[in-house]
Amino acid sequence: MITPDDKDWTWVLREPCPECGFDAASCRPVDVAGLIRANAEDWRRLHVGRAIGPGRPDPGTWSTLEYACHVRDVYRRYDARMAQMLTEDDPLYPNWDQDASAVEDRYDEQDPGEVIAALVAGAHQVADRLDGLDGDQWQRPGRRSDGAAFTLDTISRYLVHDPIHHIWDVTR
Repeated sequence: MITPDDKDWTWVLREPCPECGFDAASCRPVDVAGLIRANAEDWRRLHVGRAIGPGRPDPGTWSTLEYACHVRDVYRRYDARMAQMLTEDDPLYPNWDQDASAVEDRYDEQDPGEVIAALVAGAHQVADRLDGLDGDQWQRPGRRSDGAAFTLDTISRYLVHDPIHHIWDVTR
């Protein structure tokens, strides 16, 4: 699984994803908010179609519900990171162990309707934040604990790949 905290993350901004096909290099940062809103609608449609639920297909693959919980948390976490980038000078974000979160927060036992509602709300919050950016704000920096450095431009394009990729994961 490709995750937002992969050590070699820069490829996401340079080349199309070999699995889901998303191409962050050709994506303008001002288009990310619309992609996020569309992605939230994709998750909502999957839920309405009863495609989001517990139960891993195999021990090494998350359930559709675990993917939805992860995407919900991606939106929450990256919104907080972007808020830090707008209010602090070059903030350092704490590490996030996504697999540990899935276990500790019991992703596979959560209510799918509540998860999707929170995912959609989180997506809209991130999209609204991005819609409010202009000019030099896109170049405000921030860093992960592993040393990866972002600007609001690069973190927005990096972020949007993850939920798009996970729609591919759950629909292939």
